[in-house]
Amino acid sequence: MPYRANTDDFRFLFDKVVGFDQVADTDLFAEATPDMVSAILTEAGKMCEEVMAPVNRDGDLTPAVLENGVVRTSPGFADAYRAIAEGGWIGMAADPEFGGMGLPLTLQTAVNDMMSAAALSLQLCPLMTQGQIEALEHHASEELKSLYLPKLITGEWAGTMNLTEPQAGSDVGALSSKAEDNGDGTYSVTGQKIFISWGDNDITENVCHLVLARLPDGAPGTKGISLFLVPKFIPGADGAPGEANSLRVVSLEHKMGLHGSPTAVMSFEGAQGWMIGEPHKGMAAMFTMMNNARLGVGVQGLGAGEGAYQKALEYAQERKQGRTPIADGTGMIIDFADVRRMLTTMKAELFAARAIALSVAVALDMGRATGDVDWKARAAFLTPICKAYGTETGISVSQMGIQVHGGMGFIEETGAAQYLRDVRVTAIYEGTNGIQAMDLVGRKLMDGGEAAFRLLEEIETQAEKARAQFPNMSEAVWSAAETLRETTEWMVAQEDMQDRFAGAVPFLMGWARVLGAHLHLKAAIAEGGKGPRTELARFHIKRLLPEHVGMMAQAQAGAAGLYALSVEDLTF
Repeated sequence: MPYRANTDDFRFLFDKVVGFDQVADTDLFAEATPDMVSAILTEAGKMCEEVMAPVNRDGDLTPAVLENGVVRTSPGFADAYRAIAEGGWIGMAADPEFGGMGLPLTLQTAVNDMMSAAALSLQLCPLMTQGQIEALEHHASEELKSLYLPKLITGEWAGTMNLTEPQAGSDVGALSSKAEDNGDGTYSVTGQKIFISWGDNDITENVCHLVLARLPDGAPGTKGISLFLVPKFIPGADGAPGEANSLRVVSLEHKMGLHGSPTAVMSFEGAQGWMIGEPHKGMAAMFTMMNNARLGVGVQGLGAGEGAYQKALEYAQERKQGRTPIADGTGMIIDFADVRRMLTTMKAELFAARAIALSVAVALDMGRATGDVDWKARAAFLTPICKAYGTETGISVSQMGIQVHGGMGFIEETGAAQYLRDVRVTAIYEGTNGIQAMDLVGRKLMDGGEAAFRLLEEIETQAEKARAQFPNMSEAVWSAAETLRETTEWMVAQEDMQDRFAGAVPFLMGWARVLGAHLHLKAAIAEGGKGPRTELARFHIKRLLPEHVGMMAQAQAGAAGLYALSVEDLTF
């Protein structure tokens, strides 16, 4: 079966699990009625099924290439991108003043999820543009907004983010790119950037780069960095792309996956740019885009996992191998217990990751619509969990998808391996998952754990209310939340940040396990206690949630043991 958009799951999550009704009840998003949401999900689903999914394999087999200084995208990508742009899917959440729909980020997140499942390498292009739109809305001058936002929102122009340099990866403050004031409101930007997703293409009229660089008087480190908008073609007085700017694609990376997404080495050679935000405050402006992208990348991970799951499910229903244990079964490998274990694990993990991602989006929408600091703190706390767990889920589900295929999963012609190759980088970019975990135990616990404890209170309160209906599941969720509370208290008490960092990843994944169980329990309650969602919740809580015990033990192990072996001990 080809990719099928799971719109019913999104409707259920919106209505029963993540509290989208709160978003629709605000004045800002009052137009997001159930009928509108349903219509948008349906139309987006059709576009993903009929337009994007058919070009996914083409992007893998016929990668983007650089020919005589021109990037040529994969076959079919131009037409598919045009359908995305003309459908208005890029500017769903953008400001209506500049041509956007002004819809909730939650709805855009659901659409991005489906697009990622259909063709991840192509979806990355509009995702980068969406992040740039948000950064410009918050930090650009009115003149720049009026010139650039309408073109970005329609998809006529594409946006990128230029942070990384050969010597400055996660340590962005080590960058060497420079900018000099031209005295006329523009700047000359010089430097080289690497790993620039969709750094150039032949399907949009212009490519607009957000570039981090340092002014001559910029202080060392991140505090001295400024942000500049540097277009491929300098817009004329009429807003049309004009003279070519002094920038070029040096090369395209040869990658493990995402072959349809041109990842460029970019050279800026005195290129004309415009400052976004205040001098030396570039990181604050860029973080607006990065936080948007972290939610988006978490969704990319689980979206790719969805594609892998559907492909594995199809194969399991078609592949006959020996005698199956179910007398009246299909006779296919889906009847074997271990195959059922893998498929059900995949489905349970995807549901949990999707529910967490949509919960982040709801919190962001509520924070924007109400200004409530608690909603904003909730979104901030959940974002690193969403990014890391969403991408790890995509990787683990895609890996299981290969296993379900058996030997055929290792054969490229089946296409099963593409999902794993494509999704693997999502755990690395927009801040590695280790950095997400360090952010969780560091910056996100600077409030003394207040946001974390509010979430735990919510989890325990629901578990208490559900005891009569689901005594075993409720007890398991409540007990897990208590263990997580104790570990969170331990984290907050550690003054040596290395002790926090040493256990940061298992701490984050333990949070994901407990949050996932909580959201599965909500689904079971909403279903009335009888049906497939209840059985999926029971599977998650009985078979996956217990892993949190080991994660919490690791989280509290401290840093000393990590340094017990010397470098020499590790070497020999």
